[in-house]
Amino acid sequence: ERCEGKQLAVWMRRVCLGEPVARSGKLPTLAPPLLRQLAAIGNNLNQTARKVNSGQWSSGDRVQVVAALMAIGDELRRLRLAVREQGARDDS
Repeated sequence: ERCEGKQLAVWMRRVCLGEPVARSGKLPTLAPPLLRQLAAIGNNLNQTARKVNSGQWSSGDRVQVVAALMAIGDELRRLRLAVREQGARDDS
């Protein structure tokens, strides 16, 4: 089972104590081409993070890349929230 955005401690108590875990609203269906693009973006980000962590770049370069990765992470969080909000509107 997955936590799906709920508080981890609450979820763990429910799972460990054998109580059923209520499911949150489902995500909207995304078009396969969009999913492929998002997967490719994720793969590129992982490759970049691996290279940053490998020590192949100078400290200055690593700082710039990490700052860019953090900004991308912020944008992805906003996108995830927008997708969930759209899914909630689609369900009503």
